[in-house]
Amino acid sequence: MDEPDLRPRRTFAVISHPDAGKSTLTEALALHAAVIAEAGAVHGKGGRKGTVSDWMDMEKARGISITSAALQFAYGDHVVNLVDTPGHADFSEDTYRVLSAVDSAVMLVDAAKGLEPQTLKLFQVCAHRGIPVITVINKWDRPGLDPLELLDSIEKQIGLRPTPLTWPVGEAGDFRGVLDRRTGGFVRYTRTAGGSTRAPEEHLDAAAAAVAEPERWEEAQEGDELLSADGADHDQESFLAGRTTPVLFASALSNFGVAQILEVLIELAPPPGPTVAVDDSKRQPDDDFSAFVFKVQSGMDTAHRDRLAYARVCSGTFERGMVVTHATTGRPFTTKYAQAVFGRERTSVERARPGDIIGLVNASALRVGDTIHAGPPVRYPPIASFAPEYFSTVSVTDTGRWKQFRKGIEQLDQEGVIQVLRSELRGEHAPVLAAVGPMQFEVVSARMESEYRAPVRLESLDYSIARRVDPEQRDEVAALRGVEVMQRTDGALLALFSDRWRLEAIERMNPHLTLEPLVAGRG
Repeated sequence: MDEPDLRPRRTFAVISHPDAGKSTLTEALALHAAVIAEAGAVHGKGGRKGTVSDWMDMEKARGISITSAALQFAYGDHVVNLVDTPGHADFSEDTYRVLSAVDSAVMLVDAAKGLEPQTLKLFQVCAHRGIPVITVINKWDRPGLDPLELLDSIEKQIGLRPTPLTWPVGEAGDFRGVLDRRTGGFVRYTRTAGGSTRAPEEHLDAAAAAVAEPERWEEAQEGDELLSADGADHDQESFLAGRTTPVLFASALSNFGVAQILEVLIELAPPPGPTVAVDDSKRQPDDDFSAFVFKVQSGMDTAHRDRLAYARVCSGTFERGMVVTHATTGRPFTTKYAQAVFGRERTSVERARPGDIIGLVNASALRVGDTIHAGPPVRYPPIASFAPEYFSTVSVTDTGRWKQFRKGIEQLDQEGVIQVLRSELRGEHAPVLAAVGPMQFEVVSARMESEYRAPVRLESLDYSIARRVDPEQRDEVAALRGVEVMQRTDGALLALFSDRWRLEAIERMNPHLTLEPLVAGRG
């Protein structure tokens, strides 16, 4: 039997505001790692190729990422696990789940737009989870803001000290290459047709750069000197502690600066470390096998109605076919069908190491947040659910498809596509769907029709805020005017309010009530 691949791992996510170029960067990184031969831009236009990490029809039609995909490839003497995240703000909860499975994050910032609302929100999640962040100023080949202005906004708005590793040679829109601040040299780029192949790089020392690009090189050197005088140089301890963020300048679409991103990830991003269990014990990477499920997805292969549970390996060596314990039930779980997933492409996984992402096929017993393990029992903390802000009843349009309707809603609930709320008052035939954004309802409607042949009718409810309620106070809260209490599938009791003013009025009149905010809630 072959030995497990012991090469060091780097597991990270690419996160940003919509349209900042996440899927494009994902494919550019794969291109530089020689996983694919040619990259395609993602603009949702006819004749364009979709990225390898996007697979749903809605993603292809709109040129956005709705789901997340895990890509693994070798780069040098390392193995890279790249988890691409949804590119639309409505699917930020899926991003939150993905961030529970990575050791670092690459945050893309649009050179022209700077920090945007979703970027800020995701930085906060990274800070909350203690995830080191590498910042990439993307789209430097287009007109944009002044680089010092961008750095200043990062420090002021998110509290991380930017420490650029590269500095642009040429202003935004005239990207000639970068000054590598660690070597003092010039990495010069040559544009390729449509950015579909790896951009050729030319490495020049400072003297040669001064001859090749005299005016622009001098400006870049002045910027480098200003940064050093201000103490904006990389410090690994401060980066890992979440006090600073290394910064690189790039254009993912043109493949400028992408190689530097990969190299920095290998050099600076942390390897898999110990994982803290619910009892505060730590499972070390070399301990017995354990993993936790951070995503469940079905419908990826229309030819096979399968269900894939993505699990992050936390410790030990996974071997396909091994029998592990499902921590939630205490029952044995056989891992006969394990796969690595690259967009639509799948390959069998024989072994995996800490940091790797494995896909367990037809794992109907597994839910998001579940732990599986070998050896001594361990259970990792559950993944918190976001506070929903949109609510809608759902019912099947053809009562003859009730069985398929019930199965589909249950499946999408388990995947985390939507939160499902129920109450005795509304009954089983018209559960309430709760979402972070309205596009989640579109995904539910499309998948119910295409995968379960059970078209649905959605009717919006006039609620926008949810709060967790103590079971002892359920009846008292439910009796309040303009409030509805429902139970989520995980057992949580949620009180729904029309708006922040109604919530505040109830809190003022009933100070004894416990109305607990959920993760990333509004108001």
